[in-house]
Amino acid sequence: MSSLLYDAQGPRAKRRNVLLTVVFLVALAALLWWVYRTLDEKGQLAWALWEPFFTSTEAWSTYIWPGLQNTLKAAALAVIIAMPLGAVFGIARLSEHAWIRVPAGIVVEFFRAIPVLILMIFGLALFAEYTNVSSDDRPLYAVVTGLVLYNASVLAEIVRAGILSLPKGQSEAAMAIGLRKNQEMRLILLPQAVTAMLPAIVSQMVVIVKDTALGGAVLTYSELLASANTMSGYYGANVIASFTVVAVIFIALNFALTSFASWLERRLRRAKKSTGAVVGADDAQLGGTAGTGAGGGT
Repeated sequence: MSSLLYDAQGPRAKRRNVLLTVVFLVALAALLWWVYRTLDEKGQLAWALWEPFFTSTEAWSTYIWPGLQNTLKAAALAVIIAMPLGAVFGIARLSEHAWIRVPAGIVVEFFRAIPVLILMIFGLALFAEYTNVSSDDRPLYAVVTGLVLYNASVLAEIVRAGILSLPKGQSEAAMAIGLRKNQEMRLILLPQAVTAMLPAIVSQMVVIVKDTALGGAVLTYSELLASANTMSGYYGANVIASFTVVAVIFIALNFALTSFASWLERRLRRAKKSTGAVVGADDAQLGGTAGTGAGGGT
């Protein structure tokens, strides 16, 4: 049976696909076996290296939980600041006034082109040279600054693309009923664009959570990944075990974030469906109106 997109596979194609699937599964199994044997030979699968995470709370309370708190703190601050800032610059790039649109475009393109790590290092030097922020707080400030500058510029492009993706008739309808430009944006365009922008916004939030690790690697910010380095040294160089636990935590955190976003997107789409009441025949004024006199009774 054929479909509009592709033709049904013949006997030779089916045999070839089955053969390729078997070869892939065998190669994957061989790779996993090689990884297991290598780790086992290096002693990285010994129970003594994994035991601290299952038999005691010391590793969790001393290293993992404080690092996770710092990761969430930096990510939350960056999201809270970057989202409204990105929305402002995204809307500014759509302005009809060149004195607003051009500077906003320059700022967005400038910070979007610079790696976030450079922005963090620049922020650290800036706070050390020109502010009274303590040395203990500078890494946090620098990480948040870099994340905000970079991700706000990316979110500005997401907002701009989301608004431009709406049908042109939405703007024309708003103009027809006499709405001003700011009313059109606030009441008509932005509420409809939120659903379209939500997957991209959540993807950028996941990037923010992961990019906090750059602060731990370069700026000595004690986030989750940096805590894994200290933890692996304390528990006898259990590098594989420590980083596996941290990787699972990052996966769980980002999976929870994307799952919540998927639920929110479905809820927003359902909420946009029509909820108007059905008007019955008895309620409809089928007769003529006073203004026209058409169809009225005698």
